[in-house]
Amino acid sequence: MEQWDIYDRERRLTGRTMKKNDWILQDGEYHLTVLGVVRNTDGRFLITRRVLTKAWAAGWWEVPGGAVQAGESSREAVNREVWEETGLDVSACAGGPALTYHRENPGEGDNYFVDCYLFTLPFAPEQVKIRPNEALEYKLATLEEIQELAQQGIFLHYDSIKDVFAK
Repeated sequence: MEQWDIYDRERRLTGRTMKKNDWILQDGEYHLTVLGVVRNTDGRFLITRRVLTKAWAAGWWEVPGGAVQAGESSREAVNREVWEETGLDVSACAGGPALTYHRENPGEGDNYFVDCYLFTLPFAPEQVKIRPNEALEYKLATLEEIQELAQQGIFLHYDSIKDVFAK
């Protein structure tokens, strides 16, 4: 079973872990997630559409990302998540941390920090390998197309990460 580290308000490790999606966090405790905004050298962004079996935001568009596993660094996690979800290796490409934010959901046990990375990577569409359990499809989208999906209310995290797309 996948384990996640638990952090305090100051983003210090507490020495405790939680099971994936176990939502046991107390107020003032957090887990860490990552997002990887991948920009092709043509200026378009790689986005994926969530599978319909997801409990939350099924069928919505997003950038690759997910939880940081216990003992894993934020950078290791974003490299792994982008690879798992798209088959692209961002471990040595241009880019890096773009912003960090946090969400608090009092009483729900699901508070989290988010590290968002921006990578610029030359790749051809046929290099993208979507895993069927991770996404329905992918798209190389312009900023305007992403903004339209956000206006429709079907692009995850857009309000929190919109500045990353403009960098």
